[in-house]
Amino acid sequence: MNNQKFETKAIRNQLERTQYLEHSVPLYLTSSYVFEDAEDMRASFAEEKDRNIYSRYSNPNTSEFVDKVCQMERAEAGFAFASGMAAVFSTFAALLESGDHILSSRSIFGSTHSLFTNFFPKWNIETSFFEVDGLDEIENHIQENTRLIYVESPTNPGVDIIDLEVLGNIAKRHGLLFIVDNCFASPYLQQPIQFGADLVIHSGTKLMDGQGRVLAGVTVGSAELVDKIYRFARITGPTLSPFNAWILSKSLETLAMRVDRHCENALQLAQYLENHPKVNWVKYPMLPSHPNYEIAKKQMKAGGSVVAFEVRGGLEAGRRFFDSVTLLTLSANLGDTRSIVTHPASTTHSKLSEAERLQVGITDGMVRVSVGLEHIEDIVGDIAQALG
Repeated sequence: MNNQKFETKAIRNQLERTQYLEHSVPLYLTSSYVFEDAEDMRASFAEEKDRNIYSRYSNPNTSEFVDKVCQMERAEAGFAFASGMAAVFSTFAALLESGDHILSSRSIFGSTHSLFTNFFPKWNIETSFFEVDGLDEIENHIQENTRLIYVESPTNPGVDIIDLEVLGNIAKRHGLLFIVDNCFASPYLQQPIQFGADLVIHSGTKLMDGQGRVLAGVTVGSAELVDKIYRFARITGPTLSPFNAWILSKSLETLAMRVDRHCENALQLAQYLENHPKVNWVKYPMLPSHPNYEIAKKQMKAGGSVVAFEVRGGLEAGRRFFDSVTLLTLSANLGDTRSIVTHPASTTHSKLSEAERLQVGITDGMVRVSVGLEHIEDIVGDIAQALG
């Protein structure tokens, strides 16, 4: 199994067949499991046996999904959650204590930013932010109580790229945990553990599902750290449902093929937009004009599905653009088969102040496109007519 390629592992790493010899993994829609006798039950709850007890703790479908992600990310262990934000919150809540300090990139998902600035301070957990292009100054932000470094790369929504290897080395030098949200890349394009990450978080809702059907999250990495996360989640209950895990495990079988097409379409769209007279700027990791193009090439197989650009003319021009698209969908999701356009300033990052948005490059005219699997000529055609 270890010598098999990514695509093969995604398809062939599955649960053992039951007595019915099914070819496709069955659904295990059960809340609990039975025991042979009193001693079996006691030993199971005492964790002297590795077995399913209750589906809030584990389930064959969630275990298969997690095992696949661990293989893809080269991780020791993992735990699956009901959503991406459940994974983010539970990971931090399990590892942090009152008085701890987080060092985070300023360019992160709006809900994660709100978690750091609006909720964690209530528990005496503070966060300092550094700029994506300011890694040479990051050590100035490290405090005596700093516990971990957290980043997204590519970032949401500006698709900035952060040098994971540099951060991994800094974290190791200072004895800090290094956690990476790898949602925009997927395990197919990037494995942050190779660059020093201790834990990797995904919103399975995005490219892992790939078809806008289910919510999910997963955290993988060091077995020691994941055990702490598991014990927190086992008590608090943000567990992924068996049905959603079953959907996701099947979706991972086509992840490589889908992401290849996403990346091919996204690069062509980015190249088109870069030459459009009504576009001020375009960001896509595999465009040579991207400020961190060389870093993207070093740590990513391809550029992902998201393209960011700014419509010339500000807020009103942006509104006209969104009201003019006919094929693409107006939605806040990404990583879907369907191409989606989002206005971050009024949706995903609307809870940030204008000053906070501008600090991470979210202008009123900024558009985030999650490029889908439609024919590229149809995607470009719709955007072209919407730009006018």
